[in-house]
Amino acid sequence: MAVYTEITDEEVQTFALEYDIGRVVACKGIAEGIENSNFLLVTDQGPFILTLYERRVKREDLPFFIGLMEHLAGRGIPCPVPVRGRDGRALRTLAGRCAAIVTFLRGMWPKQPKASHCQALGEGLARLHLAGADFAMRRPNDLSVTGWRAIYNAVAVGSDAVAPDLAAELISELTTLERRWPKALPVGVIHADLFPDNVFFEGERLSGLIDFYFACTDTLAYDVAVCINAWCFETDGSFNVTKARRLIAGYRAVRPLSREELHALPLLARGAAMRFLLTRLYDWLNTPKNALVTPKNPLEYLQKLRFHRSARGLGAYGLGEADAS
Repeated sequence: MAVYTEITDEEVQTFALEYDIGRVVACKGIAEGIENSNFLLVTDQGPFILTLYERRVKREDLPFFIGLMEHLAGRGIPCPVPVRGRDGRALRTLAGRCAAIVTFLRGMWPKQPKASHCQALGEGLARLHLAGADFAMRRPNDLSVTGWRAIYNAVAVGSDAVAPDLAAELISELTTLERRWPKALPVGVIHADLFPDNVFFEGERLSGLIDFYFACTDTLAYDVAVCINAWCFETDGSFNVTKARRLIAGYRAVRPLSREELHALPLLARGAAMRFLLTRLYDWLNTPKNALVTPKNPLEYLQKLRFHRSARGLGAYGLGEADAS
């Protein structure tokens, strides 16, 4: 469950008066998501999403997230639009937390993504990257290769209780990634967390991209690698090469990938698996037993990491050398 901060009906009613969104009809907590407290806020003008930003989201990053959503929406990307209050501000305080209201997007996220979903996702991701090219604000990716060793240091002691000899495997992998990580690929705004539950569809049509609270400035192809990890593995852990090929093809149909970006994809996918393995491992070891949110099993990403490490070139992802020429 993703409601960490409870709010009363009276607090919601008073808060809504600062906006021109009509009379509050209902407000219900949303179970999905793990970072913030989210509520479906319904007024007589329609539904909205009310978000209370919890402690893991830095207050100083909020203007970046708000500004990015406004920027992308203004360029036709189907993402939530922050609602500004009567005073023109999008950010304010509720129940001791920074809070914002954003527009509601229609659609459902795919519980079992098909290859067609992956292709549409690739196209949507590329459009996001192009739309963000002239976004003026920048935010470093704290969860990229330069930040992984600090997370490793925080989980090393307990990691072998999760899987035998995991600490040694992690430090070996981390050392390799730090040494080989590409430094000269195209950079721009990335979503960095575009999992299926952050992508809405109406039928086969992509209708919305949500949850921009890991968005940052980083290597564009790394965002593709995050999506390969999130969308192209089946529930039994097997890799679906058709989904990967369709995802990459969808992306390339909108924004071509350079030869250097394509050849870097296996390593970037390996790094993306490491990122989610480490953060999930940290949550697995540090989330209290009585917490309102259940931490996700880090071993899913250990299996994905091992797949990428064993991959022999682009063929493992459904691409031939001719694709990268």
